[in-house]
Parts: sequence; C-alpha cells; structure tokens
Amino acid sequence: KERTNSAATLSSPPPHLAYFVLPFWYIGACQEPNRERRYAKLFEQLDLNKDGRIDINELKTGLADRGLHRGEAEEIVLKSDMNSDGMLDFHEFSQYLQAHEKRLWLMFHSLDHNNDGQIDVGEVQHSLHKLGVTVTMEQASRILQSMDRDGTMTIDWNEWRDHFLFNPFHNMEEIVHYWKHSHMFDIGEHLTVPDEFSEQERRSGLMWRQLVAGAMAGAVSRTGTAPLDRIKVFLQVHGTASRGIHLWSGLRGMVEEGGIFSLWRGNGINVLKIAPESAIKFMSYEQIKWLIRDSKEGGSLKVQERFIAGSLAGATSQTIIYPMEVLKTRLTLRKTGQYSGMADCARQILKTEGVRAFYRGYLPNTLGIIPYAGIDLAVYETLKNAWLQRYCVDSADPGVLVLLGCGTISSTCGQLASYPLALIRTRMQAQAISEGKPKLTIVGQFKHIISHEGVPGLYRGITPNFLKVIPAVSISYVVYEQMKKVLGVGY
Repeated sequence: KERTNSAATLSSPPPHLAYFVLPFWYIGACQEPNRERRYAKLFEQLDLNKDGRIDINELKTGLADRGLHRGEAEEIVLKSDMNSDGMLDFHEFSQYLQAHEKRLWLMFHSLDHNNDGQIDVGEVQHSLHKLGVTVTMEQASRILQSMDRDGTMTIDWNEWRDHFLFNPFHNMEEIVHYWKHSHMFDIGEHLTVPDEFSEQERRSGLMWRQLVAGAMAGAVSRTGTAPLDRIKVFLQVHGTASRGIHLWSGLRGMVEEGGIFSLWRGNGINVLKIAPESAIKFMSYEQIKWLIRDSKEGGSLKVQERFIAGSLAGATSQTIIYPMEVLKTRLTLRKTGQYSGMADCARQILKTEGVRAFYRGYLPNTLGIIPYAGIDLAVYETLKNAWLQRYCVDSADPGVLVLLGCGTISSTCGQLASYPLALIRTRMQAQAISEGKPKLTIVGQFKHIISHEGVPGLYRGITPNFLKVIPAVSISYVVYEQMKKVLGVGY
C-alpha cells in the first residue's frame, strides 16, 4: 500500500477502491448495526418542534449547544437538502451523515499510521508536520486532549467521528487549519506572539488576509473605546492636577472644551499605526524564529523561545513605529485649534523640540513590553489550557465566552504589572506640554511620582484602562470573526 502526501487526495479516493485500502475491521464499522438508531437519536435531538424535519434555525441551535459555530449549519443544509426545500428530513439527514462519516474515516486512517485503530500524540504531531505545520509535543497533546473522552491519551474511531460529525470538513488540511487557529491564536487587542503560518498559507495569501482581519478588528476596537483611552491619557499626564476628576466629569469637560468629536482626538493615528505595527511584528517574528532555529540546528521552538521571539519582534515593531506613538499622545492631549492635523503636529514637534522628541519615553515603553507580554501570554495560555483539559472534552474550541474571559483576565494581569512603566512613558511623551517643568528621565519621573503622589500615583488612570478591556476584547473578537468570513480565512 502506498500513501500519498496530499491531504486532498486522501480525502477523496475512488469509492470502489475504499474497502481495499482500509483495514478489515473498518468494514464492520461501516456496517454498524445501531447506526440507524444513532442517526435517529441525533435527528430527534435536533428536531426541536418535532415535525419530522430539521430547519436551519433548529440546526444552528443544535450546533451552538454542541459548542460549534452556527455558520456551519448553512453548509450542512446546502450539501444535504436534496429537494431544496430548506429543511432536512430523516433520509436527507442520514445520507449526509453517512457520506460525511466516510470522509472522516479516510482522514482518521491517514492519521493512524500503524493501523491499530488509535491515534496517539506522535501520530498527530507527525501528520501536522507532513502538512507543513510544526507543533511541539505539548501542543499536540492539547489537540488530542480536546477529543479524548476516556482519558487514554489516544483517539479511537468513535471519539474522532463524534467530535467532527457536525464539522463539514472535507480534508485533513481543513482540520489542521482548524486545530492550529483554535489553539494558537490570541484574540485580545494585543497579539503578543504573532500567529503561525505554514508555507502553503503564505503562498495562498491567507497570511495577509489573516493580518487584514486582525487589523480591522483592532481598528474598530480602538475606535469604539477611544473616549476611555483619551481620559486615561489625560489622567496619566496631569497627575495631581487631575485629582477630583473622575471618569464622567473628565469626559464631560472634554466635550465642553471641544465638542463630542473631541473624545476621539488621537484615534486617527492610533488606528493608522495598526497595519505597519502588525506587519513589522510578524516579519520580525519570522526572522527571529529562523535565527533561533538556525542556532539550534533546526527543530520546533519551545514555549519560552516563542515568547522570546515574540518579545523581540514586539520591541522591533515598537522601535520603528514609536514616533507615531508620540504623535498619538500629543494629538490626544491637544486643545482645540492647537494642531491642524498629524502632519502639522509632527512639523511643530520637529521644529521646536528636534528629532529626539519623537523617542521620548522609548525606554520605559520597551521595558514594559517584557512584563506585559510575558504575563499576558502565560496567564492566557494557562487559563485556556486548564479549561480545555477540565471541561472541553468534545471540542477543540473552548467557546467565545471562555476565550473572552481568558483574554480579559490575562490582559488585566499584564496591565497591572506594566502600567507604571506605561504611565511614565506617556508623561515623558507629553513633557513639552507641561511648560516650565524640567524634562525628567525615567528614574526622575518615578521619584517625582512617588514623592508627590505616592504609590497610587503610579496607577493613575488605570480605572478607564480597565473599563475598556472587556469592550475592546469583545469588539475585537466579533469583528475578527466577521472579517474572517468575509475574507475567507476561517472555517
């Protein structure tokens, strides 16, 4: 028996040859005596109004209850609705399941290299590697655990079939893509470690579509939470002068000074810098990973190595786009009529303060990447993996609410650790605004805050910063999911 490296070929061999290339014990599986009863039970569970047919809304509800994306119901109905009435009777339903189970079996068999009827961690890792995706043993174990119902750390045919029965995948490449982006992608406003892409995904353009989807999600998220971001910057910079100013009075004062649209000052450049920052971070990440692999003579990267690569990539992108950060702070704090736009702001800074002004606060900003990135990534991965191992026995995706919860908690922990450095950075960026005050260094700023405002002064403005975490993460996730559908990224 010869095996092909093409997942697409494996998913669709000639039907008359199927029994000759499969083990004999699968013939018994195909002739499962209670299969009709199993289909009938599933049909009864999905037929909510008990009219003998399943419509699209009933199927969406059933898939949502099983932790699956509701959008997959449309594809299932499209493929199995033979009389085009928009509903499935039992015959159409069972015909679809039977055809889909055959595809699933061929995929299962392509993973089961030793033909023992079980898929183990090594076989998952090996199959992913054949399709151009390198994962660690730990990552392969997490994929396996998401399907392993009996705790044996192996997957038999029944576990595989039940897990993917209502996922309309056609070949192993689609399942690999689903695994990869269910387990390795962060959903927050900050992508600590850029996503992993195979060579085929780069060639197909999927990589850039994914980056565009992320950029759009970030743009909408930042625009939606811009008023909270502006009041945060105001409280950070004005220190003791902002005592007695709370969230609502601060927002009201900004509206009185410049109108309702003044709440979005600085948001334009904040959105504009997303695309170059993401692209630079990703390209830097790829180069740094290549250097690390080359220094250790190949092999996959460990978690700590990915963290190092991600942190260095973040530092690289920040170094290049940092002048835009300074412009964002100045535009956020400007009074009505102070600047006519981004170009005028940059021209005035250059004329009055020189080039060095564009890198004020760079050191605390770079130092802040390390605690934020490390804690955010560690807490997010720990929480998500703990949930998958304990509760998610029948899905590789823990669900929207769990991911939002993990992202919110991890982002909050990361901000608590790095916020003092972020505050010092913002004050250094805005130093020219505080006329008559000395230009302090990072140590000078720290001493000044402690002596005049105490330890709480290091966390001034953190309340609106926390308030924007949940809406920012929620908006990012919703927009990202919608953009993936529009751009053809997700399954």
